[in-house]
Amino acid sequence: MRNDPQLRPLPRLIFASRWLQLPLYLGLILAQAVYVFQFWTELVHLIEAAFGSQHALELLVKSIGYKSAPIRDVATQVIIGYEPIAKLNETILMLVVLGLIDVVMISNLLIMVIVGGYETFVSRMDLDGHPDQPEWLSHVNASVLKVKLATAIIGISSIHLLKTFINADNYKEQTLMWQTLIHVAFLLSAMAIAYTDRLLSHQESKSH
Repeated sequence: MRNDPQLRPLPRLIFASRWLQLPLYLGLILAQAVYVFQFWTELVHLIEAAFGSQHALELLVKSIGYKSAPIRDVATQVIIGYEPIAKLNETILMLVVLGLIDVVMISNLLIMVIVGGYETFVSRMDLDGHPDQPEWLSHVNASVLKVKLATAIIGISSIHLLKTFINADNYKEQTLMWQTLIHVAFLLSAMAIAYTDRLLSHQESKSH
């Protein structure tokens, strides 16, 4: 039988304040449900567009920001419109699929924050021995969670950057440059977090 230590009223109140985070994690679960709805909405539109639905194709094109070849005024060379998109092409398909992958990766990030954050900062989930226990949860702590989140953010940023370069004709060079620099900044930040975590782990192992 475990004997819980008796805390004084003020420390007990401060320690119990961790439960204020519970509504935040419940809110993230609702956000996860919204992402599931968004995923299936895009997937249904993709299937409908593949079977020739022009309305579904227009919705997909609008959601991914894709534009066809521009129509220019002969005299001024100013863009006056874009050629109509008659059917689903490979570029649109690739951009939509990358968008779906992006939703899945963000959903994975939400799961890591919800499960790992609750386990680390609120209360134990007692999943030891459960067949579906995530492998990483058995040794999760604040440092490990930060590294995993940074890695997940890099993956999401990579998908966004790939989508931008596939659809590069519809972006300004300045936008391409800034997205690339932001991705590099994410990458360097993740490397710095991982290196710092390694140094701290090494110092803790030496102290023991």
